[in-house]
Amino acid sequence: MLELAVRAAREAGAIIQDFAARRFEIIHKGRINLVTEADLASEKHIKELIAAHYPAHQILAEESGISHHEDADYCWIIDPLDGTTNFAHGFPCYSVSIGLEHKGEMIAGVIYDPSREELFVAERGAGATLNGEKIRVSEIADLEKALLVTGFPYDVRERMSFYSPAWEAFLAKSQGVRRLGSAAIDLAYVACGRLDGFWEWGLNPWDCAAGWLLIKEAGGKLTKTDGNAFEITKPDLLATNHLLHEQMIAVLNEVKPQMK
Repeated sequence: MLELAVRAAREAGAIIQDFAARRFEIIHKGRINLVTEADLASEKHIKELIAAHYPAHQILAEESGISHHEDADYCWIIDPLDGTTNFAHGFPCYSVSIGLEHKGEMIAGVIYDPSREELFVAERGAGATLNGEKIRVSEIADLEKALLVTGFPYDVRERMSFYSPAWEAFLAKSQGVRRLGSAAIDLAYVACGRLDGFWEWGLNPWDCAAGWLLIKEAGGKLTKTDGNAFEITKPDLLATNHLLHEQMIAVLNEVKPQMK
């Protein structure tokens, strides 16, 4: 199944890059929420590939929702193109994300960045890799020396006063804060040590299913932003190299009164 996830991610990535080289249709799902022909073609290919090999498995995909087979032990959680806004603007920071859940537990995760040909893979209990090489989270233990990343949900214009206090606080207390536009890549970069911590509200299961396992298998820590256990169906998340976790929770707790 992991081999199939890798194959699906690579083939979907090739489809996306083919669209990137030519004109494609952009559809607005909301004021700033886009979907492109590439999203739809990528998702269709991944779903067909999985269904051909595992017809009794459940599939949860961003554009088409959840398939039937409610009683299936296995569920594939797919983001066919994470970072659609970047892709639509020709900004090369987007990815394919495929997670596999068995009886409620994530057992495999693949994130593929077709622009850089970087393949992140995690298998429960077997560690995490980047292009076949083992990866680990960073060893930065001081928030002041940490490079962080975050993202903003599609309601950011309506709820700026909720999201901005944490952004401002971490800008003041860390070495820097980045905003890449792909939660899957954010999580993959924390897992491989390029970034030290990531927080975001308003994510969906397909944004973080594969990345969740990458973080865990690379030695990191992932919870809700308040430190409670992470729930993939309610993704408000904080992912770190584990050394910064309590420091980041403390900052988030400090700014809570300002978040309206």
